Amino acid sequence: MGDFRKREMGERALASMISASITARLSRLACASLISALAISAGSAAWAQTPAPAAATAAATRAPVEPEEPFTHKLPEWSPHWGFVRGGWENGGTRIWNGDTGKMLGLVATGRWSDLALDPKRRFIYVAETIWTKVNRGTRQDMISVYDPVNMALLAEIPLPGRLIIGAMKNNFVISDDGKTGFVYNFSPASSVNVVDLEKRKLSQVVELPGCASLVPVAGIGFSALCSDGTLATVTVGPKTSTVTNSQPFFKAAEDGVFDFYAYDRTKGEIVTLTYTGLVRTVKLGATPVIGEAFSIQAAAGVRPGDTKPLDINWFPGGRQAMTLHRATGMLYVLMHRGEYWTQKAPGEELWVVDMATRKVVKRVPLKKEAGNIEVTQDAKPLIFLSGDEGLLQVMDAATYEIKHTIERGGGGVIATPDID
Repeated sequence: MGDFRKREMGERALASMISASITARLSRLACASLISALAISAGSAAWAQTPAPAAATAAATRAPVEPEEPFTHKLPEWSPHWGFVRGGWENGGTRIWNGDTGKMLGLVATGRWSDLALDPKRRFIYVAETIWTKVNRGTRQDMISVYDPVNMALLAEIPLPGRLIIGAMKNNFVISDDGKTGFVYNFSPASSVNVVDLEKRKLSQVVELPGCASLVPVAGIGFSALCSDGTLATVTVGPKTSTVTNSQPFFKAAEDGVFDFYAYDRTKGEIVTLTYTGLVRTVKLGATPVIGEAFSIQAAAGVRPGDTKPLDINWFPGGRQAMTLHRATGMLYVLMHRGEYWTQKAPGEELWVVDMATRKVVKRVPLKKEAGNIEVTQDAKPLIFLSGDEGLLQVMDAATYEIKHTIERGGGGVIATPDID
Protein backbone atom coordinates (compact mmCIF):
# COMPACT_ATOMS: atom_id res chain seq x y z
CA MET A 1 0.00 0.00 0.00
CA GLY A 2 2.86 2.38 0.87
CA ASP A 3 4.55 1.68 -2.44
CA PHE A 4 1.33 2.44 -4.29
CA ARG A 5 0.95 5.83 -2.57
CA LYS A 6 4.58 6.70 -3.29
CA ARG A 7 4.11 5.84 -6.99
CA GLU A 8 0.90 7.91 -7.12
CA MET A 9 2.62 10.91 -5.49
CA GLY A 10 5.49 10.62 -7.99
CA GLU A 11 3.13 10.63 -10.99
CA ARG A 12 1.33 13.70 -9.61
CA ALA A 13 4.64 15.52 -9.15
CA LEU A 14 5.66 14.70 -12.77
CA ALA A 15 2.32 15.95 -14.07
CA SER A 16 2.75 19.20 -12.10
CA MET A 17 6.22 19.69 -13.60
CA ILE A 18 4.93 19.16 -17.19
CA SER A 19 2.01 21.55 -16.59
CA ALA A 20 4.34 24.20 -15.23
CA SER A 21 6.62 23.86 -18.27
CA ILE A 22 3.72 24.20 -20.71
CA THR A 23 2.38 27.21 -18.83
CA ALA A 24 5.78 28.91 -18.97
CA ARG A 25 6.08 28.34 -22.72
CA LEU A 26 2.58 29.68 -23.36
CA SER A 27 3.40 32.76 -21.32
CA ARG A 28 6.50 33.40 -23.41
CA LEU A 29 4.49 32.99 -26.63
CA ALA A 30 1.83 35.37 -25.35
CA CYS A 31 4.49 37.96 -24.55
CA ALA A 32 6.01 37.61 -28.02
CA SER A 33 2.59 38.01 -29.65
CA LEU A 34 1.88 41.07 -27.55
CA ILE A 35 5.20 42.65 -28.49
CA SER A 36 4.55 41.96 -32.21
CA ALA A 37 1.05 43.44 -31.96
CA LEU A 38 2.40 46.55 -30.25
CA ALA A 39 5.06 46.92 -32.97
CA ILE A 40 2.48 46.65 -35.75
CA SER A 41 0.23 49.09 -33.95
CA ALA A 42 3.09 51.51 -33.57
CA GLY A 43 3.96 51.21 -37.24
CA SER A 44 0.36 51.83 -38.27
CA ALA A 45 0.19 54.84 -36.01
CA ALA A 46 3.40 56.19 -37.50
CA TRP A 47 2.03 55.73 -41.02
CA ALA A 48 -1.20 57.44 -39.99
CA GLN A 49 0.81 60.36 -38.60
CA THR A 50 2.88 60.74 -41.81
CA PRO A 51 2.34 64.19 -43.28
CA ALA A 52 -0.03 64.31 -46.25
CA PRO A 53 2.62 65.42 -48.79
CA ALA A 54 4.85 62.46 -47.90
CA ALA A 55 1.94 60.02 -48.26
CA ALA A 56 1.07 61.54 -51.61
CA THR A 57 4.68 61.18 -52.76
CA ALA A 58 4.68 57.50 -51.79
CA ALA A 59 1.44 56.93 -53.67
CA ALA A 60 2.82 58.72 -56.74
CA THR A 61 5.80 56.36 -56.96
CA ARG A 62 3.52 53.39 -57.49
CA ALA A 63 2.93 52.72 -61.25
CA PRO A 64 -0.70 53.06 -62.35
CA VAL A 65 -2.44 49.87 -63.47
CA GLU A 66 -3.81 50.21 -66.98
CA PRO A 67 -6.78 47.99 -67.93
CA GLU A 68 -6.06 45.52 -70.74
CA GLU A 69 -7.87 46.08 -74.00
CA PRO A 70 -8.93 42.87 -75.81
CA PHE A 71 -7.96 42.68 -79.47
CA THR A 72 -7.80 40.24 -82.38
CA HIS A 73 -4.66 40.06 -84.47
CA LYS A 74 -5.36 40.62 -88.16
CA LEU A 75 -3.36 39.05 -90.95
CA PRO A 76 -2.14 41.21 -93.82
CA GLU A 77 -2.94 40.50 -97.45
CA TRP A 78 -1.79 37.04 -98.43
CA SER A 79 1.72 36.74 -99.77
CA PRO A 80 2.82 34.13 -102.33
CA HIS A 81 5.61 33.25 -99.85
CA TRP A 82 3.23 32.02 -97.19
CA GLY A 83 3.11 28.32 -96.38
CA PHE A 84 0.11 26.62 -94.77
CA VAL A 85 1.70 23.63 -93.01
CA ARG A 86 -0.29 20.91 -91.28
CA GLY A 87 0.92 20.02 -87.80
CA GLY A 88 1.23 16.35 -88.64
CA TRP A 89 -0.25 13.19 -87.17
CA GLU A 90 0.19 14.09 -83.50
CA ASN A 91 -0.16 17.89 -83.71
CA GLY A 92 -3.39 19.64 -84.53
CA GLY A 93 -3.79 22.86 -86.46
CA THR A 94 -2.36 24.26 -89.66
CA ARG A 95 0.38 26.82 -89.10
CA ILE A 96 0.74 29.80 -91.41
CA TRP A 97 4.42 30.63 -91.97
CA ASN A 98 6.04 33.59 -93.66
CA GLY A 99 8.74 32.03 -95.83
CA ASP A 100 10.69 35.29 -96.04
CA THR A 101 11.04 35.83 -92.29
CA GLY A 102 10.56 32.31 -90.95
CA LYS A 103 7.94 33.69 -88.54
CA MET A 104 4.57 32.16 -87.73
CA LEU A 105 1.62 34.37 -88.67
CA GLY A 106 -1.41 32.42 -87.49
CA LEU A 107 -3.08 29.07 -86.96
CA VAL A 108 -6.05 27.48 -88.72
CA ALA A 109 -8.15 25.11 -86.61
CA THR A 110 -7.73 21.75 -88.36
CA GLY A 111 -8.17 18.43 -86.57
CA ARG A 112 -6.37 15.18 -87.34
CA TRP A 113 -9.11 13.92 -89.68
CA SER A 114 -9.74 17.17 -91.57
CA ASP A 115 -8.78 18.45 -95.02
CA LEU A 116 -7.89 22.07 -95.76
CA ALA A 117 -8.45 23.96 -99.02
CA LEU A 118 -7.62 27.58 -99.88
CA ASP A 119 -9.96 29.73 -101.90
CA PRO A 120 -8.21 30.56 -105.21
CA LYS A 121 -9.57 34.09 -104.85
CA ARG A 122 -8.12 34.29 -101.30
CA ARG A 123 -11.48 35.23 -99.77
CA PHE A 124 -11.87 32.24 -97.44
CA ILE A 125 -10.14 29.29 -95.84
CA TYR A 126 -12.12 26.04 -95.99
CA VAL A 127 -11.81 22.98 -93.73
CA ALA A 128 -13.71 19.76 -94.48
CA GLU A 129 -14.01 18.00 -91.14
CA THR A 130 -15.87 15.50 -88.98
CA ILE A 131 -16.69 15.97 -85.30
CA TRP A 132 -18.79 14.16 -82.69
CA THR A 133 -21.01 15.73 -80.04
CA LYS A 134 -19.12 13.88 -77.29
CA VAL A 135 -15.62 14.28 -78.70
CA ASN A 136 -15.02 10.67 -79.77
CA ARG A 137 -18.62 9.42 -79.74
CA GLY A 138 -22.17 10.67 -79.93
CA THR A 139 -23.81 12.22 -82.97
CA ARG A 140 -21.49 12.51 -85.95
CA GLN A 141 -21.37 15.81 -87.83
CA ASP A 142 -19.70 16.22 -91.24
CA MET A 143 -19.23 19.75 -92.55
CA ILE A 144 -17.17 22.35 -94.34
CA SER A 145 -16.11 25.07 -91.91
CA VAL A 146 -15.59 28.49 -93.51
CA TYR A 147 -13.01 30.83 -91.95
CA ASP A 148 -12.21 34.49 -92.45
CA PRO A 149 -8.63 34.73 -93.81
CA VAL A 150 -7.93 37.98 -91.93
CA ASN A 151 -8.85 37.15 -88.33
CA MET A 152 -9.47 33.37 -88.54
CA ALA A 153 -13.07 33.85 -87.34
CA LEU A 154 -15.52 31.06 -88.12
CA LEU A 155 -18.01 32.42 -90.67
CA ALA A 156 -20.20 29.43 -91.49
CA GLU A 157 -20.63 25.66 -91.36
CA ILE A 158 -21.90 23.83 -94.43
CA PRO A 159 -23.44 20.44 -93.51
CA LEU A 160 -22.34 17.39 -95.51
CA PRO A 161 -24.00 13.97 -95.79
CA GLY A 162 -20.61 12.35 -95.09
CA ARG A 163 -16.94 12.36 -96.01
CA LEU A 164 -14.00 9.98 -95.98
CA ILE A 165 -12.39 10.19 -92.54
CA ILE A 166 -8.70 10.02 -93.30
CA GLY A 167 -7.45 13.60 -93.15
CA ALA A 168 -4.43 15.56 -94.37
CA MET A 169 -4.72 14.61 -98.03
CA LYS A 170 -4.76 17.49 -100.50
CA ASN A 171 -6.84 15.80 -103.21
CA ASN A 172 -9.74 14.70 -100.99
CA PHE A 173 -11.06 18.27 -100.91
CA VAL A 174 -10.51 20.60 -103.88
CA ILE A 175 -12.07 23.83 -105.09
CA SER A 176 -12.90 24.94 -108.62
CA ASP A 177 -10.63 27.56 -110.18
CA ASP A 178 -13.31 30.24 -109.84
CA GLY A 179 -13.77 29.46 -106.14
CA LYS A 180 -17.50 28.80 -106.50
CA THR A 181 -17.66 25.02 -106.04
CA GLY A 182 -16.10 22.59 -103.62
CA PHE A 183 -15.64 18.84 -104.17
CA VAL A 184 -15.37 16.64 -101.06
CA TYR A 185 -14.50 12.96 -101.36
CA ASN A 186 -16.81 10.58 -99.49
CA PHE A 187 -16.76 6.85 -98.79
CA SER A 188 -20.04 5.94 -97.13
CA PRO A 189 -20.67 3.15 -97.94
CA ALA A 190 -19.03 3.45 -101.39
CA SER A 191 -16.89 6.15 -103.01
CA SER A 192 -18.73 9.30 -104.02
CA VAL A 193 -18.16 13.05 -104.20
CA ASN A 194 -20.13 15.80 -102.47
CA VAL A 195 -20.57 18.76 -104.81
CA VAL A 196 -20.95 21.91 -102.69
CA ASP A 197 -22.10 25.37 -103.77
CA LEU A 198 -19.66 27.55 -101.82
CA GLU A 199 -21.48 30.79 -102.70
CA LYS A 200 -24.88 29.60 -101.44
CA ARG A 201 -23.10 27.47 -98.83
CA LYS A 202 -25.14 24.35 -99.34
CA LEU A 203 -24.81 20.87 -100.82
CA SER A 204 -25.71 20.73 -104.52
CA GLN A 205 -25.56 17.00 -105.24
CA VAL A 206 -23.74 13.75 -104.53
CA VAL A 207 -22.00 12.00 -107.44
CA GLU A 208 -21.46 8.24 -107.18
CA LEU A 209 -17.91 7.45 -108.28
CA PRO A 210 -17.13 3.77 -107.67
CA GLY A 211 -13.47 2.80 -107.65
CA CYS A 212 -12.13 6.34 -108.02
CA ALA A 213 -10.47 8.90 -105.74
CA SER A 214 -7.94 11.79 -105.71
CA LEU A 215 -9.83 14.77 -107.11
CA VAL A 216 -8.77 17.64 -109.36
CA PRO A 217 -10.97 20.49 -110.66
CA VAL A 218 -11.63 20.76 -114.39
CA ALA A 219 -12.47 24.29 -115.49
CA GLY A 220 -15.90 24.66 -117.09
CA ILE A 221 -16.74 20.99 -116.62
CA GLY A 222 -16.50 19.80 -113.03
CA PHE A 223 -13.76 17.51 -111.78
CA SER A 224 -11.69 14.42 -112.53
CA ALA A 225 -10.42 11.55 -110.38
CA LEU A 226 -7.96 8.67 -110.65
CA CYS A 227 -9.54 5.21 -110.78
CA SER A 228 -8.34 1.77 -109.74
CA ASP A 229 -8.74 0.43 -113.28
CA GLY A 230 -5.99 2.77 -114.47
CA THR A 231 -8.30 5.35 -116.03
CA LEU A 232 -9.10 8.98 -115.31
CA ALA A 233 -12.78 9.64 -114.62
CA THR A 234 -14.17 13.00 -115.74
CA VAL A 235 -17.38 14.23 -114.14
CA THR A 236 -19.43 16.82 -115.99
CA VAL A 237 -21.42 18.54 -113.25
CA GLY A 238 -24.91 19.69 -114.21
CA PRO A 239 -27.43 21.74 -112.23
CA LYS A 240 -29.02 18.66 -110.67
CA THR A 241 -27.25 15.60 -112.07
CA SER A 242 -23.84 14.75 -113.45
CA THR A 243 -22.36 12.41 -116.06
CA VAL A 244 -19.21 10.33 -115.67
CA THR A 245 -16.87 9.25 -118.47
CA ASN A 246 -13.55 7.41 -118.30
CA SER A 247 -10.37 7.71 -120.31
CA GLN A 248 -8.37 4.82 -121.66
CA PRO A 249 -6.21 3.09 -119.00
CA PHE A 250 -2.74 4.63 -118.70
CA PHE A 251 -1.35 2.89 -115.58
CA LYS A 252 -1.69 -0.45 -113.81
CA ALA A 253 -2.61 0.08 -110.18
CA ALA A 254 -1.70 -3.46 -109.11
CA GLU A 255 1.73 -3.35 -110.77
CA ASP A 256 2.93 0.25 -110.66
CA GLY A 257 0.48 2.46 -108.81
CA VAL A 258 0.17 6.22 -109.18
CA PHE A 259 0.74 8.48 -106.18
CA ASP A 260 -2.61 9.72 -104.88
CA PHE A 261 -1.49 13.32 -105.23
CA TYR A 262 -0.45 15.08 -108.40
CA ALA A 263 0.69 18.49 -109.47
CA TYR A 264 -2.08 20.63 -110.96
CA ASP A 265 -1.30 23.38 -113.48
CA ARG A 266 -4.44 25.51 -113.77
CA THR A 267 -2.88 27.77 -116.43
CA LYS A 268 -2.50 24.82 -118.82
CA GLY A 269 -5.42 22.79 -117.51
CA GLU A 270 -3.28 19.71 -116.95
CA ILE A 271 -1.86 17.51 -114.20
CA VAL A 272 1.48 15.78 -113.73
CA THR A 273 1.26 12.22 -112.38
CA LEU A 274 4.01 10.08 -110.88
CA THR A 275 4.12 6.31 -110.39
CA TYR A 276 5.84 4.39 -107.61
CA THR A 277 8.66 3.33 -109.97
CA GLY A 278 9.22 6.93 -111.12
CA LEU A 279 7.26 7.29 -114.38
CA VAL A 280 6.29 10.92 -114.98
CA ARG A 281 3.36 11.78 -117.24
CA THR A 282 1.19 14.80 -118.09
CA VAL A 283 -2.56 14.57 -118.64
CA LYS A 284 -4.47 17.36 -120.38
CA LEU A 285 -7.80 17.72 -118.59
CA GLY A 286 -11.10 18.20 -120.37
CA ALA A 287 -14.22 16.41 -121.52
CA THR A 288 -11.88 14.02 -123.32
CA PRO A 289 -8.54 13.94 -121.45
CA VAL A 290 -5.35 13.71 -123.49
CA ILE A 291 -2.88 11.26 -121.93
CA GLY A 292 0.77 12.13 -122.52
CA GLU A 293 3.70 9.75 -122.94
CA ALA A 294 5.49 8.74 -119.75
CA PHE A 295 9.22 9.07 -119.09
CA SER A 296 11.44 7.68 -116.34
CA ILE A 297 12.71 10.24 -113.84
CA GLN A 298 15.71 8.01 -113.16
CA ALA A 299 16.60 7.83 -116.85
CA ALA A 300 16.15 11.62 -117.01
CA ALA A 301 18.92 11.83 -114.38
CA GLY A 302 21.19 9.41 -116.23
CA VAL A 303 20.64 6.44 -113.93
CA ARG A 304 18.93 3.09 -114.38
CA PRO A 305 15.12 3.30 -114.61
CA GLY A 306 13.13 2.06 -111.62
CA ASP A 307 11.43 -1.33 -111.69
CA THR A 308 9.29 -3.57 -109.49
CA LYS A 309 11.86 -6.28 -108.78
CA PRO A 310 12.17 -7.12 -105.07
CA LEU A 311 15.43 -6.17 -103.31
CA ASP A 312 16.54 -4.16 -106.34
CA ILE A 313 18.02 -1.01 -104.78
CA ASN A 314 17.62 2.15 -106.84
CA TRP A 315 16.48 5.74 -106.54
CA PHE A 316 12.68 5.98 -106.07
CA PRO A 317 10.22 8.80 -105.37
CA GLY A 318 8.59 8.81 -101.94
CA GLY A 319 6.76 10.73 -99.26
CA ARG A 320 3.22 11.80 -98.48
CA GLN A 321 3.46 14.84 -100.78
CA ALA A 322 6.45 13.92 -102.90
CA MET A 323 6.32 16.39 -105.77
CA THR A 324 5.31 19.91 -106.73
CA LEU A 325 5.35 21.97 -109.93
CA HIS A 326 6.35 25.56 -110.54
CA ARG A 327 3.97 26.51 -113.32
CA ALA A 328 5.80 29.44 -114.91
CA THR A 329 9.16 27.68 -115.30
CA GLY A 330 7.84 24.14 -115.76
CA MET A 331 10.19 22.85 -113.07
CA LEU A 332 9.01 19.73 -111.27
CA TYR A 333 10.49 19.14 -107.80
CA VAL A 334 10.50 15.50 -106.64
CA LEU A 335 11.62 13.96 -103.34
CA MET A 336 13.82 10.90 -104.00
CA HIS A 337 15.36 8.22 -101.77
CA ARG A 338 17.48 5.10 -102.07
CA GLY A 339 15.45 1.94 -101.64
CA GLU A 340 13.51 -0.75 -103.44
CA TYR A 341 10.08 -0.85 -105.01
CA TRP A 342 7.17 -0.35 -102.60
CA THR A 343 9.03 2.18 -100.47
CA GLN A 344 6.85 5.02 -101.78
CA LYS A 345 6.21 6.37 -98.28
CA ALA A 346 9.89 6.78 -97.41
CA PRO A 347 11.02 10.42 -97.04
CA GLY A 348 13.31 12.07 -99.54
CA GLU A 349 17.09 12.12 -99.17
CA GLU A 350 17.53 14.24 -102.29
CA LEU A 351 15.50 16.79 -104.21
CA TRP A 352 15.49 16.21 -107.97
CA VAL A 353 14.59 19.12 -110.25
CA VAL A 354 13.02 18.06 -113.55
CA ASP A 355 12.69 20.42 -116.53
CA MET A 356 9.34 19.27 -117.94
CA ALA A 357 10.07 20.88 -121.33
CA THR A 358 13.29 18.91 -121.91
CA ARG A 359 12.37 15.94 -119.65
CA LYS A 360 15.76 16.12 -118.00
CA VAL A 361 16.82 16.24 -114.38
CA VAL A 362 18.73 19.51 -114.23
CA LYS A 363 19.67 19.44 -110.55
CA ARG A 364 20.05 16.95 -107.71
CA VAL A 365 20.10 18.55 -104.26
CA PRO A 366 21.14 16.43 -101.24
CA LEU A 367 18.98 17.17 -98.21
CA LYS A 368 20.65 17.43 -94.80
CA LYS A 369 17.26 16.65 -93.24
CA GLU A 370 14.91 14.16 -94.86
CA ALA A 371 11.52 15.49 -95.97
CA GLY A 372 8.24 13.78 -96.79
CA ASN A 373 6.28 16.81 -98.01
CA ILE A 374 7.17 19.51 -100.51
CA GLU A 375 5.45 22.55 -101.98
CA VAL A 376 6.72 25.47 -104.09
CA THR A 377 5.38 29.02 -104.26
CA GLN A 378 4.18 30.24 -107.67
CA ASP A 379 5.80 33.67 -107.89
CA ALA A 380 8.84 34.80 -109.90
CA LYS A 381 11.21 34.23 -106.96
CA PRO A 382 9.87 30.95 -105.62
CA LEU A 383 10.52 29.37 -102.25
CA ILE A 384 10.30 25.65 -101.51
CA PHE A 385 8.71 24.44 -98.26
CA LEU A 386 9.84 21.05 -96.95
CA SER A 387 8.42 19.21 -93.91
CA GLY A 388 8.94 15.83 -92.29
CA ASP A 389 7.51 13.47 -89.69
CA GLU A 390 9.65 14.97 -86.92
CA GLY A 391 7.89 18.31 -87.32
CA LEU A 392 10.91 20.04 -88.85
CA LEU A 393 10.03 22.69 -91.43
CA GLN A 394 12.63 23.96 -93.91
CA VAL A 395 12.34 26.88 -96.31
CA MET A 396 14.61 26.69 -99.37
CA ASP A 397 15.44 29.27 -102.02
CA ALA A 398 14.44 27.67 -105.33
CA ALA A 399 17.14 29.57 -107.22
CA THR A 400 20.15 28.79 -105.03
CA TYR A 401 18.80 25.72 -103.12
CA GLU A 402 20.02 27.37 -99.93
CA ILE A 403 18.06 26.64 -96.76
CA LYS A 404 16.84 30.05 -95.58
CA HIS A 405 15.03 28.88 -92.43
CA THR A 406 14.96 25.71 -90.34
CA ILE A 407 12.03 25.71 -87.92
CA GLU A 408 11.64 23.16 -85.13
CA ARG A 409 8.05 22.00 -84.58
CA GLY A 410 7.06 23.95 -87.69
CA GLY A 411 4.71 21.20 -88.81
CA GLY A 412 5.16 17.73 -90.21
CA GLY A 413 2.11 17.43 -92.47
CA VAL A 414 1.09 18.37 -95.99
CA ILE A 415 1.73 21.89 -97.26
CA ALA A 416 -0.34 24.38 -99.25
CA THR A 417 0.66 27.77 -100.67
CA PRO A 418 -1.62 30.55 -101.89
CA ASP A 419 -2.41 30.38 -105.59
CA ILE A 420 -0.65 33.65 -106.42
CA ASP A 421 1.52 33.98 -109.53
